[in-house]
Amino acid sequence: MDNKNITTALEIPGHKIVKNLGLVKGITVRSRSVFGTLGGSLQTLFGGNISLFTELCEKTRQEAYDLMVEHANKMGANAIISVRYDANDVMAGVTEVLCYGTAVVIE
Repeated sequence: MDNKNITTALEIPGHKIVKNLGLVKGITVRSRSVFGTLGGSLQTLFGGNISLFTELCEKTRQEAYDLMVEHANKMGANAIISVRYDANDVMAGVTEVLCYGTAVVIE
């Protein structure tokens, strides 16, 4: 699927939605390692961007996104609209990230 056909908007300009295939989602659950938590904690002492946590969050969101796209491809979609993210703590140090949207066929 072309990344240009994945959007947070309700439509893709220049294209007509000809079929709504329904909800697609990608979910991943991640935990921080002891070393990552320690390293991130040390970075908080200096302030600014906590790069270890930023990298973990980016990888987790990308994995959820990729799973959503895979789900849409299996359904026969060539676009995804209304893409959103959601994240929740499952337990201390464990976070669930959900990426979801509406799979559609456009022409």
